[in-house]
Amino acid sequence: MKEQVEMKELKEGRYVIIDDEACVIKSIAKSKPGKHGAAKARVDAIGLFDNSKRSIVGSVATKVYVPIVERKTAQVLTITGDVVNLMDLAEFNTFEIPLPEEYKDRVKEGEEVSYLTALGKIKLDLRN
Repeated sequence: MKEQVEMKELKEGRYVIIDDEACVIKSIAKSKPGKHGAAKARVDAIGLFDNSKRSIVGSVATKVYVPIVERKTAQVLTITGDVVNLMDLAEFNTFEIPLPEEYKDRVKEGEEVSYLTALGKIKLDLRN
């Protein structure tokens, strides 16, 4: 799911869709309007799921899409190699996602973990 907003409404730390990928905004630079033009904005962001740097440049009135990012809780059912099987604690559906190397020692079977979902993609979120 996504919604449309103007570039002037974006803020650092929020999300934006660039190249069909949900991204976290790291910086926004705005220039003043020229004699015959509108103010411009440059948004630099990092992909939420692939950690790639992306940027967009346009008028502050340019419409861009913002993803609906949801933070949910799941229980770890099994861990097989670098894949973790989770069950959502609200909807009780099960799914598998890759287990990042940096989380292998922090994720244990039977425990609850939080995860992010946006644009049909899922990612573990163990920042706490």
